Amino acid sequence: MATTVDVAFLLLLGSSVVRFLTRDQGGPGTWWVVTLFAGFGLLYVLGRVRAPAPRPGRAPTPRHLVWLGSVVTVWVALLVLAPSATWCAMPLLFAGLHALPPRLALPLAGLLTALVVVSEVRVADGSLNPNMVVAPPAVAAVATAVLIHLQRQGTRQRALIEDLVRTRHDLAATERRAGVLAERQRLATEIHDTVAQGLSSQRMLLQAAERVWLTDPDTARAHLRDAAEITSRSLTEARRFVHDLAPADLAEHALPGALALLAERDRTPGLAVEFRLDGDPGRLPERVEAALLRIAQGALANVREHAAATRAAVTLTCLDDQVSLDIADNGRGFDVERPRTASSPHDPSAPEAARERGHGLPAMRIRARQAGGTLTVESLPGEGTVVSVAVPLAPLALPHPSAPGKEPVL
Repeated sequence: MATTVDVAFLLLLGSSVVRFLTRDQGGPGTWWVVTLFAGFGLLYVLGRVRAPAPRPGRAPTPRHLVWLGSVVTVWVALLVLAPSATWCAMPLLFAGLHALPPRLALPLAGLLTALVVVSEVRVADGSLNPNMVVAPPAVAAVATAVLIHLQRQGTRQRALIEDLVRTRHDLAATERRAGVLAERQRLATEIHDTVAQGLSSQRMLLQAAERVWLTDPDTARAHLRDAAEITSRSLTEARRFVHDLAPADLAEHALPGALALLAERDRTPGLAVEFRLDGDPGRLPERVEAALLRIAQGALANVREHAAATRAAVTLTCLDDQVSLDIADNGRGFDVERPRTASSPHDPSAPEAARERGHGLPAMRIRARQAGGTLTVESLPGEGTVVSVAVPLAPLALPHPSAPGKEPVL
């Protein structure tokens, strides 16, 4: 808009000079008027460069107000000496309406319109043409109404945008608080089911040992051995719990960098772990990054401990509406459809993978569900395992068409 107004001003100024030289010139003051035209144009251009109009919604600067007053004053002087400068009022009208608040812009528009009408009537030949009196106010009224309407619309839009930004910040803070509360709940559950239960069992065994210490030393020593065994298991569980407490890698890296570090750490002489990235995820929501990283950690832990695999691949795929994570291995696999019996977690004769399957995979599914996604497991005995989690990035997005299945290259 500013460029259009400036070009219009220069065109109208040039036509006004040409009209003055061809029709209105006469007398020794002609070149003084031409010089004043040139100064008028130079003042306008310098003002647009050195005293630009304020941004929408901002008050005009004193320098801009001084420039606007100066250029209007020079135009009035030109109007007295050369009525040909009449139509230069239109760009000035737009410049004033664009920069000034309505309480100042409306009087300026009225003043410029009145001066245009007086100038037209002064140079009119013959009988008075009604259009000279009616047309300038009508054009000025339409231009003023349109510009003030656009200005008010812009003000409302800026207010809506600011409100939207505040709402997004509040929503982010609310989600963060909800995530903190959910994490506290998770920690409370983990502590209750591991450390607290172990301490409670130890206390009961130690109290029982104390009661029979003098009367039945063998039983007391058996209680102590059981307490020591529980202590060892609880310590192992606490170390695992502390290790998985917070994704420290996400504090310094985005999700792809954290997954690459995880793959590098889990790489051993007997297990080659590779990270692959397909697409650019940008910065995902914090809960999504944490959930995907934890799922990758849990899946690779299962690969190390139970799969007897030699190769594993961690693949992060980023689409427009979702992000997916696949952890594949070439290990011994298992029967996904086989139901887990009640005794398998505690039965030493059962395969270790069967005993652990009831703990790791449900935890991964819970994390995927909390992040708003889904987790699937594909495996067959002797064919390896693929753990896949897909998290949509837009809550209202339509389901993405299922991509053709592809086997990991291992």
